[in-house]
This record gives sequence, structure tokens and C-alpha cells, in this order.
Amino acid sequence: MNDSTSLDRLHDLALPTEVPWWPPAPGWYALFALALLAAALRAWRMWKRWQADAYRRVALPELASLQDAAQMAELLRRTALARTPRPVVAALVGSAWVDWLEQQGVGTMPPKVRRLLEVGIYSGTATETELGELRDYAARWIAGHRVDNPAVMGNP
Repeated sequence: MNDSTSLDRLHDLALPTEVPWWPPAPGWYALFALALLAAALRAWRMWKRWQADAYRRVALPELASLQDAAQMAELLRRTALARTPRPVVAALVGSAWVDWLEQQGVGTMPPKVRRLLEVGIYSGTATETELGELRDYAARWIAGHRVDNPAVMGNP
């Protein structure tokens, strides 16, 4: 037997060509389109939220410049009117107004702030400490209030 002849006839294995990564399969196009749509929807929602919160970005710097309890109370009312129908907010006075503020706000209203908003704005004798507490509460309220009740927003 002649072994050299059979070894001469051996060849390397022929591997198939690699599958190219481009163009992708049709499913990847659909996935890319869905991801693009989701990103566009997210950007649109963020833009609408940014526009809706413009009144907050205006009110917070204005609050920092106020030195009077009556002016701070007025700013709170104007801020509330920016997101709530006028008939709801305009009808609230005294303790009803303060209760509504606390319900829509981010935390419990301190007793000094409550007293100051109910009757103290008319006397004009607020101390610096009371004004500081009112300013802190007003800043928290402006930054974080939410109107959760659809009926309050004017929707049935």
C-alpha cells in the first residue's frame, strides 16, 4: 500500500463564510423603530412636563425676594391658580384656604405657618423666624404640590 497517495488527497475542512452583521434581520428594524418611538414619546412627555412646571420655576425665585407674609400668601394663591381652576381657589378663604393648601402640599403645615396664613397676614407683625418658616413651607409647597383630584382640575 502506498500511504503517501491517500495523504495527498486530504484537504482542509471548508468552513462556510461568516454571517455578516449588516444588514440586520427585519426583526431588528422593528425593534429599533419601537425603541425610537419610545424615546420620542419620553422626550415629548418630558418637554410637556417642563412646560407645565414653568410656573414653579418663576415662583421660586420670586419667593426668595419677598419679605412680607401677605406677599408670600399672595404668591401661594397665584401659584395655586396656575394649576387649579379659578372658582375652586378663589372661593377659599381663612382656614378653608389653609386646609386646601395642606391637602395639596407635600407635608404637614407647621402651626405657626397656619396661624400666619389664617390671620397673621392681616396684622403685619410677623417675626423673622415666622417669615422664615413661612418661606420654607411655601418653597416646599411650590416645588412639590400636586392636584390629585380630577374634579379639582376641572375634569368630570
